[in-house]
Amino acid sequence: MGARSGNNYLSAMRKLGAEVWIAGARVADPTIHPALVHCARSIASLYDMQGEHPEAMTFRTEEGDRAGLSFIQPRSTEEVRKRTQMFRHWAAYSHGMLGRTPDYLNASLAAMAAAREFFAASDPRYGDNVANYYREARRHDWCATHTLVNPRASRAAGWAGQTDAELALKLVDRGATGIVVNGCRMLATLGPLAEELLVFPATMLRPEPAAAPFALAFAINCNAPGLKFICRDSFDAGRSHFDAPLASRFEEMDCVVIFNQVTVPWERVFLCGDVARCNALYAETGAVVAMMHQVAVKNAVKSEFLLGLAAKIAEVSDAMSLAHVRDRIAEMIMTAEVMRSCLRAAEADAAADQWGVWRPARAPLEVARNLFPRLYPRLVEIIQLNSSSSLMAAPAEADFASALIPELERYLATAGAPARDRVALYRLAWDVAGSAFGGRQTLYERCFFGDPVQMASALVDHTDLKPLMRRVDEFLARAE
Repeated sequence: MGARSGNNYLSAMRKLGAEVWIAGARVADPTIHPALVHCARSIASLYDMQGEHPEAMTFRTEEGDRAGLSFIQPRSTEEVRKRTQMFRHWAAYSHGMLGRTPDYLNASLAAMAAAREFFAASDPRYGDNVANYYREARRHDWCATHTLVNPRASRAAGWAGQTDAELALKLVDRGATGIVVNGCRMLATLGPLAEELLVFPATMLRPEPAAAPFALAFAINCNAPGLKFICRDSFDAGRSHFDAPLASRFEEMDCVVIFNQVTVPWERVFLCGDVARCNALYAETGAVVAMMHQVAVKNAVKSEFLLGLAAKIAEVSDAMSLAHVRDRIAEMIMTAEVMRSCLRAAEADAAADQWGVWRPARAPLEVARNLFPRLYPRLVEIIQLNSSSSLMAAPAEADFASALIPELERYLATAGAPARDRVALYRLAWDVAGSAFGGRQTLYERCFFGDPVQMASALVDHTDLKPLMRRVDEFLARAE
């Protein structure tokens, strides 16, 4: 089949029948459920873009089909750049507000399939499994999500503390048809709207036999028996696009995933019980670089959108000449330019890895993924500061269809915009900087790749500091 349409995606979701729970009730059809319907339509629109722009959004596979460009295994810098543009098209649709669009995992899966020998070194079956699964995912253009984090009974204890080990997803049996797993994982974003769930190593595992049951990498249908998705509250309250312009379109649900004696067929197992390879999976296969590439594009698009929003607010409120407003907007310009520069540097220094796939340079992407969680809350703060009380002086769409129109036009219009346009702008700013949807976005960006302290530590580990230290030693040793 190859690159699918939005209708194909929605039809598949209607038939899937995964066990999804929201507010104590099971969801019968995620494509019409009030908490999920609008995001489902947004994901469908992304798929439609592939058919509308085939040259920009797809590529020709060895079988002759056209597949989504997020599945490409780049063989040149040019193909890396083409993938960037595909990522950008999808990110621009939501202005970066959808963090788990299917391209995120498609790219990482393509990297893992190219590195099939890495998995085969653990068991020859696993190399075949990951390559075959990649081809099937590409052929069906599945919408997949993943889940990485084990629940913690105590954050002070290590992940394998006694209580955590009882809660965490782990292997409980091996049989002729597959493995059986039990436990819990957090946090599956987009879970109720996905067809496939990818389970990868949660954290760095201790190199000891006791960690072996937790060393897992596999794929499972979201409707597998025993698999259950428990959703948080929805931030889409059913309001109009005017009243909640972002939440009414891009509310991607987050879930806790329960595995109750779930059987994973052998052909979908990529690693099992191999602690060393689970710890090395992301780095050795290039999957983490592929993920960072997609996220760097999303971050660039998102920072550009907030910059544009801040500039529009300054224009409408006639504040662009104010020094403090200009200073804050300059901050946002710097953030957007740094994100774009990291992405450009990663593309420019792309090179072939040991599997023959061209990877963007890791170092600039590491910088981008470490900086953005620190910078995004500041972008949101600037929207709050520059908008001030106008964020809350924003009547609803229904008010503009009432007898209040003369008062609204008199008191809420500005030289830069009529009342309705001005209120629409500030309602957008509220959805970014004040609503529950906006609060979730800020928290999501803070923790997108996990613990910021661990990410910073990884940046140190992957940066060769020795040449720089030698330069210091050489300077200190200079006689003149």
